[in-house]
Amino acid sequence: MNGMKSPTSRQRGSKELWLDAAYELLIAEGIDAVKIMPLAKVLNLSRTGFYWFFEDIAELHGALVQRWESKNTGHLIQQCNLEASNICEALFNLMDCWLDDTLFDAPFDLAIRNWARVDTDLEQRIQEADRRRISAVTQMFERHAFSQEQAEVRGLTVIYTQIGYFSMQVTENAAERLERVQHYVELFAGVSPSQSDVCTFLNRHAAN
Repeated sequence: MNGMKSPTSRQRGSKELWLDAAYELLIAEGIDAVKIMPLAKVLNLSRTGFYWFFEDIAELHGALVQRWESKNTGHLIQQCNLEASNICEALFNLMDCWLDDTLFDAPFDLAIRNWARVDTDLEQRIQEADRRRISAVTQMFERHAFSQEQAEVRGLTVIYTQIGYFSMQVTENAAERLERVQHYVELFAGVSPSQSDVCTFLNRHAAN
């Protein structure tokens, strides 16, 4: 690297280590805090270690956005496309996103949206992500015999409800929230879920 002596892996860290630290700072303090020196201090690494993995801070910022798109939008679409025998089962699959932070990271979504207030390019990417999310939910309803108009309105309602939910940073008892999901499903679907579908959903979240 330009004739410089290569630092050891311990001295420079790893790409994931720098990216994870950037993620934590973004969540805690916003995009203005995601800078090289603060990251180096958090990691107790040298500033030069950063440049083994990223050309500049803009590349790191881009990696954060890519992680967000892959995790949140990618997983949401994946859940919408899971095989389901009825619309309630399909909605329960989607609701997994709101209860499993390995599928959907709500604080990350909120931090990205806050960042977009000062970044017009990112705002456009959020609009595209929301379009893809709404489209996935809409198509899910269409596969279960809803008309295009019905499916679109329900898709918008599901996504906008959840955006509002985490934007307001609602706090509630986890057990109560889990129990309430079946009523959201009934509201969105327009039909009551079967006891079998409710039990299947509750059982897979029982250990969480």
